[in-house]
Amino acid sequence: MAQTKYREYYQRMVAENRQLFDEFLKVNDAFRSDPSANADEFHSLGQKVVDRVRDFDRRLCSAMGRGVFSTYSQKLSEKFWDLVRQDFDQIDMVGVRVKKNL
Repeated sequence: MAQTKYREYYQRMVAENRQLFDEFLKVNDAFRSDPSANADEFHSLGQKVVDRVRDFDRRLCSAMGRGVFSTYSQKLSEKFWDLVRQDFDQIDMVGVRVKKNL
């Protein structure tokens, strides 16, 4: 059975950037358990991952963003990002700085 296009793009993205995503997976898991311990590494490495994900998201949806398929393109992008969030559940926290009130 053929895979959906967004799954193919996700697999290609991870395969082409295996080392980056493997490193980020470790940092992502550590950040989940203790956000203050490795926040700097999480944000710096996470920014590279987010840039890579956005690049592949643009490639996936670039032709559909114009015209009558713009709604479909938005849903496709959401499905792609949902796939990313399945593996990297903290990716939405990249770049978010949390201050603790004293």
